[in-house]
Amino acid sequence: MNETKLEMFDDVGGFVEGEMSIPSTSKSTKPGEPDFNTLDEPIRETILRDVKTVGVKFTYVLFPKEKKTLLKEWDLWGPLVLCTFMAMILQGSADSNGDNDGGPEFAEVFVIVWIGSMIVTLNSKLLGGNISFFQSVCVLGYCLLPVALSLIICRIILLAEQTNLWFFLRFGISMTGFVWATYASMIFLGDTQKPGRKALAVYPIFLFYFIMSWLVISHTNT
Repeated sequence: MNETKLEMFDDVGGFVEGEMSIPSTSKSTKPGEPDFNTLDEPIRETILRDVKTVGVKFTYVLFPKEKKTLLKEWDLWGPLVLCTFMAMILQGSADSNGDNDGGPEFAEVFVIVWIGSMIVTLNSKLLGGNISFFQSVCVLGYCLLPVALSLIICRIILLAEQTNLWFFLRFGISMTGFVWATYASMIFLGDTQKPGRKALAVYPIFLFYFIMSWLVISHTNT
């Protein structure tokens, strides 16, 4: 607070003197927060900062030790990127006659990811979990990263002539991504459930990532 001395005349011509407190324009910021108004920063810096934040959260999933930040500072950018990427890769292709190769359509993958994560979140809330809806969707979406990585590797393997050996290799990679994603989500969401209800909360998560991993292993070039 800054104090400014004021001198003025009142209505009857008398001289009035006093002080008025003016709030300081500078505000104290918490550690880690920007000391400027983000509304005035360039769009490029805003985008780069958000991209960096998403990248940091991806590292939390790859090395699931830090539990709090992904829950407190939730966002849906990472889940949206992963969902869009997987939908583009997994979508089925149609030939000139209009016949589909059996793969899921783009919208179908979107529905599986978002509706599936919403159902898992609803189940967690009904079991008394102390977590918000969007926090749970954020964690489930970010933890799709291992499944997306297994999809990339399997897509590269599909470039080679397929044999039983290549199939079992793809199966092992897909199951690794499935276990990794399930484990990471349990690390982040495990403390949000009561001890006696953790198994009931984990089962839908297990099923959700299993379905996504099954889409990865069943994806072929034919």
